[in-house]
Amino acid sequence: MPSVSAHVALTLAHHVDHVFGIMGNGNAYFLDALLEHTSARFTAVRHEAGGVVAADAFHRAGGGLAAATATYGAGFTNTLTALAEAVQAKVPLVLVVGDEPTSGPRSWDVDQIALAAAVGARTYTVGRMDAAATTVIAVEHALTYRVPTVLAIPYDVAALEAGEVPAVAEPSLPGPLVVPGPFAEAAVAGLAELLAGARRPFLLAGRGAWLAGAGEALGELADATGALTASTALGRGVFPDQWHDLGVTGGFGAEGAMELVREADVAVVLGASLNQFTMRFGELFAPGTRVVQVDVAPTASHAHVSGFVRGDAAEVARALVRALRERGATPSGWRESVDVAAARQQEPGDELAPDGRLDPRSAAQRIGELLPEDRVVVSDGGHFIGWANMYWPVASPDRLMMVGTAFQSIGLGFPSVPGAAMAKPDATVVLTTGDGGGLMALADLESAVRVAAGRGVAVVWNDAAYGAEVHVYGRKGLAQESMRIPEVDFAALAGAVGAQGVVVQTLADLDVLGEWAARPANERPFLLLDLRISGAVVAPYQHEIIRVSR
Repeated sequence: MPSVSAHVALTLAHHVDHVFGIMGNGNAYFLDALLEHTSARFTAVRHEAGGVVAADAFHRAGGGLAAATATYGAGFTNTLTALAEAVQAKVPLVLVVGDEPTSGPRSWDVDQIALAAAVGARTYTVGRMDAAATTVIAVEHALTYRVPTVLAIPYDVAALEAGEVPAVAEPSLPGPLVVPGPFAEAAVAGLAELLAGARRPFLLAGRGAWLAGAGEALGELADATGALTASTALGRGVFPDQWHDLGVTGGFGAEGAMELVREADVAVVLGASLNQFTMRFGELFAPGTRVVQVDVAPTASHAHVSGFVRGDAAEVARALVRALRERGATPSGWRESVDVAAARQQEPGDELAPDGRLDPRSAAQRIGELLPEDRVVVSDGGHFIGWANMYWPVASPDRLMMVGTAFQSIGLGFPSVPGAAMAKPDATVVLTTGDGGGLMALADLESAVRVAAGRGVAVVWNDAAYGAEVHVYGRKGLAQESMRIPEVDFAALAGAVGAQGVVVQTLADLDVLGEWAARPANERPFLLLDLRISGAVVAPYQHEIIRVSR
């Protein structure tokens, strides 16, 4: 007779096909049922945070809803940073965990419901009579509100017989936000009028526009207005026409491109939250620019927004195109008058910095030239985060994910690789990480190598420091001993778990990447490039942070 845990596993398997995590006392029966009686795949990681990170990356890479699992107590508390990141990044997933018995906590139990709530995740606890229905509710909540949910199985309930798994209703999910009525129509008409009269229109799209499936509609809107376009870091590639696209905005953007953005007289922002990094700490737009935001959020998210239209990015973009056509509006011609390719050029750097170590700019540019075009880039957090965003083009927003940046965490890079690899099984997964974050995530180096195998590359920007802290606090005169890391041989660490590790000290050393890319994926190992870079080269976005931190 199926157990309570089996009810959870079999019901969950109707909605997810991948589960990531670690087995323990609290989830043993759940995993047994999942592996023996469902078609869902389980991928083991080596740290509980890694299970949540992998499920997060799986979703961001377009794999749909995924689940993570961990045991109770210490297993659960190990997931909290990754859980907080998923909450902040609005990533739906289901975390299945063991929990204290219904009779009360033991000495090793903690208040898991309170801890989950503290980082913004709701907990649903299953019982003997309602396990299947509660599982569906957890799935529905995650998908409706785009947040992780915790599905808790009390220890003394996990193995209880619960009868046959009942049929339960499918999750009820909302459709695109369409705000009908005269006020919404007037807002769209007003924005269309503004765009029709713009001489230098500009469209900025974020991850929200991608999630809304707005790419084609945004392309039509750009053509109808003659607008230059750009995206946030998480929206890269959302516009179908790259000829008139300025790339990423904010500190990752090319200086020439950002100067063009400041020339815009009308800017429409679709599906982007306009955080401080995208906005270059308030300096993205010129004071005279009319900025209108389109978002499903109830209100505008930045003080520089002068107009707001609430709605789904795709729906509003299509409505604007219709309104412009009805007006007989013609494209502005601005985008044909500027050299977009020249504006997008980044500083190439030198081969070596004055200290004799690699210049990360030239290394990043060369890596971008050698990487396979089918790449999916997963990024840890740290000073190095700009190099991939500045020098490695990606085809669409689901081919770049920065797990950790929403919560400002480092150390979530290596476990992102298995999630992305399972979501995009035919792509080359490329991790960009620092030495500090890489060491923090080292438990899942083995997971990355095992799962991605010959489709995986890790680029470690090894400056023997927590670079961001050195550039901000070291410049203020604070003691730097706590900011420095003894140089670690990541190439040797990679070799210990079956990867090919290469120490890179010159651009010529990167030829190994081209040789690796030319081989069939099933005939090559995971490749880790240990880049010995200079800590003296400061990323442009870091200069912005330094400026506002004075």
